[in-house]
Amino acid sequence: MPENIRILIVDDHAVVRKGLAMVLRLEGDFEVVGEAGDGQQGVEMAAALRPDLVLIDLMMPKMDGAAATRAIRNKLPEVRILMLTGAELDERLPDTLSAGADGYILKDIEPEDLKAAIRAVAQGETYLHPRVTRMVLERSAALSKPAPQVRLTPRELEILGWMATPMTYNEIASQLTLSEETIRSHAKRVLRKLGQPNRVQAVLAAVRAGYIELPPEES
Repeated sequence: MPENIRILIVDDHAVVRKGLAMVLRLEGDFEVVGEAGDGQQGVEMAAALRPDLVLIDLMMPKMDGAAATRAIRNKLPEVRILMLTGAELDERLPDTLSAGADGYILKDIEPEDLKAAIRAVAQGETYLHPRVTRMVLERSAALSKPAPQVRLTPRELEILGWMATPMTYNEIASQLTLSEETIRSHAKRVLRKLGQPNRVQAVLAAVRAGYIELPPEES
């Protein structure tokens, strides 16, 4: 993870942008390098500024978050992308899972959880909040094909369950008193067996197939 995480904020609501920037600038390891008011401007600013991470809203004019994410990913594959979604998710949200974002959070997330998500994604993790997962599953259930049945070991099932939480691989390793390298090795085997490209897709496929259940929502 870079010493200072350079962040570009992309949101069409000025109040939200300014509020996010104000919160993030309080952190010594965060540097807000720019703010964009729509997806098209976000793509242009990302190309010009080359931030470490783009914090991007899903619902925007001109170019929505999914399209902007694809454009940024194509031009700047090294840039990490964290998607912001509203409490009422648009029917297009399942499409964002193939857009290439590295994490998905709700706009009503607590500031400390937002900071943790940014640090996790900047470090190379995939951050998936369970509430987002539930909403995506509800939206995509009718369109989703059944996940193929594969044979997972008890340890792989255990790791898969932890992958459905917002915890980083390092935090999972601490919980299980294993090395982070071991957790990553198990996770890679899970992805390969499920035929999924990343943690987000693997969790969704595993829930649909009945391998795991999502952790309970916090009250």
